[in-house]
Amino acid sequence: MLDTVIFDMDGLLIDSEPLWFEAMQEVFEKQGVSLTKELASKTTGLRTIEVVHFWHRYFDWKNVSQDEIADDIVDLVIEKIIASATIMPGTHEILSFFKAKNVKMGLASSSPMRLIKASLQHFQLEGYFDGLYSAEFEAYGKPNPAVYLSCAEALGSSPLSCLAFEDSINGMIAAKSARMKVVVVPEPHNNSNPKYVLADLQLSSLTEFTELHWQQLSVL
Repeated sequence: MLDTVIFDMDGLLIDSEPLWFEAMQEVFEKQGVSLTKELASKTTGLRTIEVVHFWHRYFDWKNVSQDEIADDIVDLVIEKIIASATIMPGTHEILSFFKAKNVKMGLASSSPMRLIKASLQHFQLEGYFDGLYSAEFEAYGKPNPAVYLSCAEALGSSPLSCLAFEDSINGMIAAKSARMKVVVVPEPHNNSNPKYVLADLQLSSLTEFTELHWQQLSVL
């Protein structure tokens, strides 16, 4: 029986993935690194510091530490979210749907906690959640299940009673590895990726989720 719902944030609730790319591109360009959208897609769902580590292995810039680069990216993403981000279609509706059911609600994100809190506060979404958890506090980020397991533990929930909502393959793998049910809402350009077959349900938008889906997932 499902009694807990855990959401990812970037690209699922908030349309921030393009802003992450813009911020990474701008910060990396200062180090002489040209990052294309195709290259950036390889690190979708990873923590910021893991993204920086990943590209440092290839481009090996000098003079500026990886931690400084990661902090600059996060600072710039926060600025961009506050200036121009929008919430994804269906965000308020699905959060209200589960709030009305009185299930526990958590957020498990690869983003640093300061970005999570700034984003939720900006869009006035913080009141929906019983707990927030960032993978920055884990030894490993997604696709490792640690952030999902820690979020479930903080909520006092068994992973087997949790339903996770994700948009990325790394996030889906993390939640499935935690033994949770998973609904995926991929980006349109990635909608046909066969890896999403691992999910329990795939949707094109959060607006498509219905009471019937909830009932079906609860008994699977």
